Amino acid sequence: MWSRLGGQLGIGLCVVGFGVIFLGWNGAAGKDRLPSQFPFLISGGVVGLAIVLIGVGVMVIQAQRADRAVLESDLTDIRRALEVIAAAGTASNGHGSAGGAAQTVTTQATAEPSPGIEVVAGPTAYHRPDCRLLEGKEALPTMTVEAAEAQGLAPCRVCGGGVAEGAQAATSSGPVRRRRS
Repeated sequence: MWSRLGGQLGIGLCVVGFGVIFLGWNGAAGKDRLPSQFPFLISGGVVGLAIVLIGVGVMVIQAQRADRAVLESDLTDIRRALEVIAAAGTASNGHGSAGGAAQTVTTQATAEPSPGIEVVAGPTAYHRPDCRLLEGKEALPTMTVEAAEAQGLAPCRVCGGGVAEGAQAATSSGPVRRRRS
């Protein structure tokens, strides 16, 4: 009820303002002399115009409040969706599935790395040379998987970082849900 009152009040003020303008014009039209028309023009025209402007202002404020309420509702929905996605652990590589459903990934990190494979070292993880995260980057340092792990680097979440395809298939018995910690 209160949410619509502002718009209705604004429309009512505009109607009253136009009525006051009409009464001022009608009163001024009944006088022949210009000095006797001024009181009607001032009281009817200026006051009526002020009432119309106040009514328009009330309608604009009401529209802004309604838009803000819709925006806050949408932001609350987005926040809830992000919390569901974060709880499901789908933000592991930035490509969560739509609708907040839990994304399943194969356990590439638990597979044993293949010895002697050259990997590309990053600041916190090592990648296979064909990892999609490295596209467009050139002259990156390479090293063996053992050297990367010795430096404390973790395998890439996207490519598995040097895990051989056969080793990945042998250790991964199916999709496993990974929780974000």
